[in-house]
Amino acid sequence: MARIYYVGDWSLMLGPMFVESPFQYEYKGTELYNYGHWLKSALESSGEYEVVSVPSWDFYKLGPGAYEKILEEFDLLIYSDVEARLFQLAPAFFDRSKFSSGKPLVFPDRIRLTIEAVHAGGIGVMFLGGWLSFNGEVGKGGWGRTRIKEILPVECLDIEDLYESTEGYTAKPSIKDHPILESVDLATLPPILGYNIVRPRAGCQVVAQWEPTGDPMIAVGQFGKGRVLAYTSDPAPHWGCNFVDWSGYRKFWLNACRWTLGRN
Repeated sequence: MARIYYVGDWSLMLGPMFVESPFQYEYKGTELYNYGHWLKSALESSGEYEVVSVPSWDFYKLGPGAYEKILEEFDLLIYSDVEARLFQLAPAFFDRSKFSSGKPLVFPDRIRLTIEAVHAGGIGVMFLGGWLSFNGEVGKGGWGRTRIKEILPVECLDIEDLYESTEGYTAKPSIKDHPILESVDLATLPPILGYNIVRPRAGCQVVAQWEPTGDPMIAVGQFGKGRVLAYTSDPAPHWGCNFVDWSGYRKFWLNACRWTLGRN
């Protein structure tokens, strides 16, 4: 059974907040919610995969050596709404007790480790969209500003890339016979409420595009011995609030996973 490490699509809700005076206010309730459970369930439905779903803050807090172990033990990585700084920073950088210790404060570069693992063929990666993906809201995603762009099958914008509509967008195939679209009818796709605008990358393939804009929806590429897929919208609400109920949702993601792992 192949193992998938899925980072992102969790949320912690605080509130509601009650303000009783300028000096008295309280949060009433805390809720932790995993918006990734739809994708996790879809991928585990065939019995081919085990999915470990973790919040982005757990990924951020990984200590030295932990990410290397993940790259050894898992076959596929999924990043959804995971901004670049979560790869680039570590909690200890903000631990004042470690400042001026006389020792350099450095950690293994998780972006470099990911790139090397993909090129070596040890792991596949799926990069999924959201407000903190690709370039993201006011550039918060930041993938294109880092070496992540070396294994992205698309090119990121240099400005905010969110493209949204309350009426939603449809999609159509660019490569009709691509394995990712096998037995998947994009004509039945429900309205998708937004996506990240990206540009096609030379040497990679745009498998499907958004309508009516023609922007890439699904793009794939081979980097060394490894495969990488980009889906430029959200696999979960809010952009994907209709998507998760689509009859083709399960088949679409199983196809995407199989392609990225080189199984179709």
